[in-house]
Amino acid sequence: MAAMAAPPPAEPPVPPGRRRPSLLAVEPLLFLATVSLGLQGPLATQYLWDRLGAEHGYSDRNSTDSAGCGDGNATADPLRQEVEALVSHWNLYINLGGFFVSLFSVTLFGPWSDSVGRRPALILPAAGMALQTAIYLLVMYLELHVAFFLLGRILSGLTGDYNLILASCFSYVADTSERRARTFRVAILEACLGTAGMVASIGGGQWRKAQGYINPFWLAFAASLAATLYAAFFLRESVKQKKEAKLFTLSHYKAVYRLYTAPEHPSSRWKLALYSLAFFVIVTVHFGAKDLYVLYELGFPLCWASDLIGYGSAASYLAYLSSLAGLRLLQLCLEDTWVAEIGLISNIAGLVVISLATTTPLMFTGYGILFLSMAATPVIRSKLSKLVSETEQGALFASVACVEGLCSLVATGVFNSLYPATLHFMRGFPFLFGAILLLIPAAILGWIQIWDSKHDYNHFQDASLSPAKD
Repeated sequence: MAAMAAPPPAEPPVPPGRRRPSLLAVEPLLFLATVSLGLQGPLATQYLWDRLGAEHGYSDRNSTDSAGCGDGNATADPLRQEVEALVSHWNLYINLGGFFVSLFSVTLFGPWSDSVGRRPALILPAAGMALQTAIYLLVMYLELHVAFFLLGRILSGLTGDYNLILASCFSYVADTSERRARTFRVAILEACLGTAGMVASIGGGQWRKAQGYINPFWLAFAASLAATLYAAFFLRESVKQKKEAKLFTLSHYKAVYRLYTAPEHPSSRWKLALYSLAFFVIVTVHFGAKDLYVLYELGFPLCWASDLIGYGSAASYLAYLSSLAGLRLLQLCLEDTWVAEIGLISNIAGLVVISLATTTPLMFTGYGILFLSMAATPVIRSKLSKLVSETEQGALFASVACVEGLCSLVATGVFNSLYPATLHFMRGFPFLFGAILLLIPAAILGWIQIWDSKHDYNHFQDASLSPAKD
């Protein structure tokens, strides 16, 4: 009764006729955060390219398209390769710093949100992203050393960074969705990522070409700030039974550990581990390739300008939407696992084509083949969610966030180190390497599905024979 008397009820049951759907929708927050991230990623890489190139005596792309990158001698330009490797290394340092810090903060804030609610775990990382963007703007206005990019990344990582936003949003969806509709509900949330990324990529590329870096970064700051305000004042809490809990305690890490060591069903333990491994490989390849797309497109022989880079990023984000449509259609005639397998085939084929791309049409062909590449991750998230009880959803997505943080760490370290090391014999080798790695989750998902089918068949036979024995 006391809860009903409170002025702004946090989690009381609301009559269906009076419920305001907007207050239960986490998609606007994820959209705004992804717009901010989608604007910052490619533009920050291009800024590093122009800034470091100028410092090392290499003129900007626009003045050298015809005389440098555009001709065959560009392959032997040592100064260009030096700048390209330098940008890759700075991307490595910045991403490693942020992801290493967020790896620990996400696994701290994620289980904490099971007790105190999802909204604090959404407000903190959104505010951290706004702070990071503000620091980036200061670097550009005052022409500070690019090492301040690393400072902004670390501060954002301390508050959970974008990975915590993802984890909290998926936890929110698990709190508010039914089990049977969860795969498609998760896919809708992932399609929201693609829509926001596509808008940011196209707008950011054109805007940067017309007005430079400052104004697009102001939009990124406004988007992350709007996400913070939405979580603080408009989003309704999804955790039904909130309670006070200490933040800085090892119990949050132990909750994630217990999920894998003491599951509700014995068979869930190895399935959780194998699905997590498959998810780890898929997301690592996705992050690793994403980190390199812009740098790969800037270099010879593609030599893309900012508008083409924006179109390319939009094409890569379009895979979220096409995968959502493909998932919905394929679910009508196939099990979720086989839909994920088709998605992995699309991902492998697309990366192989991109690794061999030497022309703009071939590069966009690779992006087109990736049209079902994002179908596997919502299937795995849904299957993981169904392996635990309803009261363990928060701990589960905290563990998934931990895996994603580790994915970012490994992907940044491996792919950004592999790219400059293989420039001399095959610029697209990291993409080919990623395609080979994706064979691992394809084998894992297929084996689990075959084992489940055989197990269900044996149970059916035992059930059909038991009355005859009686």
